[in-house]
Amino acid sequence: MQFDRLTTEMRRLALQAGDRIMQIYEAEDFDTRLKSDDSPVTAADEAADALISAGLREAFPDIPLVTEEQGETHTQSLRTFLIVDPLDGTKEFVQRRGDFTVNIAYVEDGIPLRGVVYAPAKGRLFYTTADGRSVEEQSPFGAQPGETAPIGVNATPDNRGLMVVASKSHRDAATDAYIDRYGVRDMTSAGSSLKFCLVATGEADLYPRLGRTMEWDTAAGDAVLRGAGGEVVRFDDHSPLSYGKPGFENPFFIAYAPGVLLKKG
Repeated sequence: MQFDRLTTEMRRLALQAGDRIMQIYEAEDFDTRLKSDDSPVTAADEAADALISAGLREAFPDIPLVTEEQGETHTQSLRTFLIVDPLDGTKEFVQRRGDFTVNIAYVEDGIPLRGVVYAPAKGRLFYTTADGRSVEEQSPFGAQPGETAPIGVNATPDNRGLMVVASKSHRDAATDAYIDRYGVRDMTSAGSSLKFCLVATGEADLYPRLGRTMEWDTAAGDAVLRGAGGEVVRFDDHSPLSYGKPGFENPFFIAYAPGVLLKKG
């Protein structure tokens, strides 16, 4: 894989998709419908998916592509592939809360090695560079990368008082019960894959997810977190979360800074 080119293309497509999403988001109204799994989808999801898919297929025609909005792309297990969630946090988008992201990742041998997470309404752009390190680029975002700053997890989290981030739309009693097992200084909530990025920048130490997610929901954020020194493990046995599973569904997981002393589920 030509990682220089991969980083360039993923960044470019994420920004273009974000522009298209914001055109729809800022319109007076937009249509929303339910998919077969009762999750919402909008014209923004579909427009961003079409744009990103076309760009990736042109740039990397030999690499399999999995996207949330194209069911025919996730019918088999894979080891090396590109994976896209064109609009993660559709509920946040519909409710105009701003916590939605564009997510593109490259998975090799089951590991998300590179990724980009763009939150267009928040003006935040995170990605892995060609050498695998994670950065946040400062806005405004142009055709060429602007000023970037390396990001990294909190190297010395205080286990007596952790900063925890949890889902805005999917938090439940089981998640709260698990969080209660830690010493918590404060909690914040965020939508979409921004939760991974908050751990990656050291703004949070721990993000547990005890609920259903798909690989396209997590791959880009996982890549950014790994590139910042963080880890994502299964909730049940604390083994690394892997990708390319049959059906592309994740188990429960924990994203964290390595200094956090994890509790068993």
